[in-house]
Amino acid sequence: MAWTDTIILKSPAEIDTMRRAGEIVAGCHDLASKLIRVGATTGEIDAAVEGYIRSQGAVPSFKGYMDYPAAACISVNEEVVHGIPGSRVIRDGDIVGFDIGALWQGYHADAARTFAVGNISEEARRLMQVTREALQAGIEQARVGNRLSDISHAVQEHAEAAGFSVVRNLVGHGIGQNLHEKPQVPNFGPPGRGPRLRAGMVLALEPMVNVGVPDVYTRKDRWTIVTLDGKLSAHYEQTVAITDNGPEVLTGPLHTGFDGETIG
Repeated sequence: MAWTDTIILKSPAEIDTMRRAGEIVAGCHDLASKLIRVGATTGEIDAAVEGYIRSQGAVPSFKGYMDYPAAACISVNEEVVHGIPGSRVIRDGDIVGFDIGALWQGYHADAARTFAVGNISEEARRLMQVTREALQAGIEQARVGNRLSDISHAVQEHAEAAGFSVVRNLVGHGIGQNLHEKPQVPNFGPPGRGPRLRAGMVLALEPMVNVGVPDVYTRKDRWTIVTLDGKLSAHYEQTVAITDNGPEVLTGPLHTGFDGETIG
């Protein structure tokens, strides 16, 4: 994965462009929430997402990135991230993560949601709720003057207090003209460390939270990352601009994943 060398501050005009990219990504998740159902395939939904992105005059950020073959990463149950869409049929009780990026007028936005399909377990429902809350706790720390690890610590503290674990070898990231920019944003660690947060930073914050152990491995397709113990994982992500007035989410409200409800 390629990273730029420095933290790049964005101007108000650049953030405005990213806000539009974020609106497109939010529209993709709205579409996915309507299409995900028992019997649908992940490939069908990916094709619809790509069509929507292109209809908005944007380009899928992920397709072709390091040879990734699809517009959306669609990850089911124990798949943490980077699931490749295809013939997999969605079943009752699945939880399905969608990670989607869009490039509009030279700037990226990136967001992830996890959706419930049919009658999910109480454990899955609680996992999704805690992961959303952990993301929100991290966003609350994305304020001028805080340290980067204040975000990381807030995510970890919330997830682990609920009895879950955070994946440690996958991180959030800066974003802008490049899909992945510095700084890397871990989802764990002590507070008060790392660079001071400044207005103009734009970060993609994305906790990945597991029911069981935090350890993961990559399948033979070289993309799909799954939990080592085969237990469930949830993933939520927002692109967030740090401003003098506090954090601004550029990628729309979070879907709860339950009956089309949203929060935020």
